[in-house]
Amino acid sequence: MARGIFANVADKWALLLINVLADRTLRFTALQTQVGGISHRMLSQALRHLERDGLVDRTVRPVVPPRVEYRLTEAGQALRTTVNGMCAWTRTYMDHIEEARRRFGSARAV
Repeated sequence: MARGIFANVADKWALLLINVLADRTLRFTALQTQVGGISHRMLSQALRHLERDGLVDRTVRPVVPPRVEYRLTEAGQALRTTVNGMCAWTRTYMDHIEEARRRFGSARAV
């Protein structure tokens, strides 16, 4: 059970969406613009997974055309705290990781 949840939550698009949604409600096109580089299909799939897992609320406004909005649930907000911690860790260790990757690549080239 946990493995399936981790697989969806640890997806790069899911992490970016959780970070972009933060404390706001956004429409699909705004999310796509904010995330950048995500296809319509991948965004739909990622949002469906997050909604299914109870991390994102999807609201359809009864207007023409329908207005669909997304926001983080309480569980999504709690996960955002963890995601922010991962982002802080990445910023702290980015130079270390890049240097390790260079050393690894150099060692493999020999």
